[in-house]
Amino acid sequence: MLHTASMVKLSPTSYVVLGMIAMRGPSTSYDLKRAISHSVGYFWPFPHAQLYSEPKSLVAAGLLAVTIEQDGRRRQTYTITEAGRREVQRWLAQPTREQMQVRDIAELKLFFSELAQPADLLLLAKDQVVQHRERIRVYEDMEDRFGDRADVAARMIPLRLGLELERAALLFWQDFEAEQSAASSGGSAGEGSRTGRKGR
Repeated sequence: MLHTASMVKLSPTSYVVLGMIAMRGPSTSYDLKRAISHSVGYFWPFPHAQLYSEPKSLVAAGLLAVTIEQDGRRRQTYTITEAGRREVQRWLAQPTREQMQVRDIAELKLFFSELAQPADLLLLAKDQVVQHRERIRVYEDMEDRFGDRADVAARMIPLRLGLELERAALLFWQDFEAEQSAASSGGSAGEGSRTGRKGR
């Protein structure tokens, strides 16, 4: 029995799948997995197993259509329906009142830092500096490769926000590393902080 979109509860993952297929055209679940891992996955991670179950639910809701190979691997290729496209546009038109969500294990550890050993806090800061520098490198490489392409200009806008967040996080962790290093050596945290900002 075919359900309508109004009869099913759509999740953010539903809209990721619908939006990705609307932008890139007919896609298999594997296609979605690859495309998302190089785009949305940087700021909206979720279990990739959902990319094999969610499209089936969207087909049942009439938001996607599916064609199945008759031989070979019998791959299932999904396309968005007009109802699916309208649903994505309806979702995009809705106001977003949720606060930005940050699920950062390093920040969670900082909350409990009074229970940690000073050496462990310094190591945490050093690791975070490395990780944020690497993510900035990845983002800047994406910017260099795709920044001049008019056909993906709209998709590059979130990258600007991602870079700003990563750069802010890097500055924070560089300062925190300098503070922890100065505290362990009995030096000046202010001087260390200024030094930590170099080499950004």
